[in-house]
Amino acid sequence: MCIFTIATYNKLVKLRSRVNDAWAQIDVQLKRRYDLVPNLVETVKGYAKHENEVLTQVTQARASVGSAKTPEDAIAANKELSGALSRLLVVAEKYPELKANTNFMNLQNQLTEIENKIAYARQFYNDTVMNYNQKRELFPSNIIAKIFKFKEAAYFQADEASREAPKVSF
Repeated sequence: MCIFTIATYNKLVKLRSRVNDAWAQIDVQLKRRYDLVPNLVETVKGYAKHENEVLTQVTQARASVGSAKTPEDAIAANKELSGALSRLLVVAEKYPELKANTNFMNLQNQLTEIENKIAYARQFYNDTVMNYNQKRELFPSNIIAKIFKFKEAAYFQADEASREAPKVSF
């Protein structure tokens, strides 16, 4: 019984560490995006001076990302930033001279690359969370998890707005 308890406890610790590491990988990509946003906003500002509302939303969303303290707060703040960045890119579509600007194109390509890496990291994180949560809930390891107070890890989920199909009109 003692060996089983030790082995199960150690497995839960390893899985919890993997969850934390997977979150750290997401955090690295979110930080890269966070650092890119001011450059993107400044580039758009030069062309779209009267689009202050969207630029303000992006800036405020970025600030909330910077002040997030927990993974749950960071998830919520980054959903807000993703939405604001989407609106910014829609605004950019209105300005052909901005779309032709090589600096803007470079920033947009970097953003696309970062978003792809974030998507991969989110998938990996959710897979890791699933493994940890399953081990936490399955018998008999659930007994050890309860005794040592292993808490359920949160999934990185899409918000309701991102689940709706985009409306395209010509």
